[in-house]
Amino acid sequence: MIMILGLALLLVGAAMTWAPWLLSWFGRLPGDIRIERPSGTLFIPLMSMLVLSLALTIIVNLFFRR
Repeated sequence: MIMILGLALLLVGAAMTWAPWLLSWFGRLPGDIRIERPSGTLFIPLMSMLVLSLALTIIVNLFFRR
């Protein structure tokens, strides 16, 4: 299981390096909160985390249903 997780992280890292447009949607969905002020920026990716959580839940359930 740890090797599969490591391979998945390796693939995500490679995608971020060589094909950044594949993950450019993350943080830009409607429902993500971004507050920019001169003193700093606050970023809360609510909808992006919901989509990611849903996708991971479906993938994990597909792997562990036997």
